Amino acid sequence: MDSPADIRCHELVELVTDYLEGALDDAARTRFELHVVACRGCANYLEQMRATAELVGETPDVEADPEQLDELLEAFRGWHRRTLEES
Repeated sequence: MDSPADIRCHELVELVTDYLEGALDDAARTRFELHVVACRGCANYLEQMRATAELVGETPDVEADPEQLDELLEAFRGWHRRTLEES
């Protein structure tokens, strides 16, 4: 059987959203938390994700002006076409 802290960094990155939403089962949450205690890089990543989620949650929903959205999409399409032609 694997040890509780056997989770790898790349696995933690894939699980961080579920962890923050409380969607991990007890075993997965324990493995996640033990890894964070032992791995400073993942602990930093978790804190960055928490801060990001908090900031995004504070951002008001703003509806885009349809004309501005059309202009933006056309600018992107033009940039994308030029990029494809250059390659």
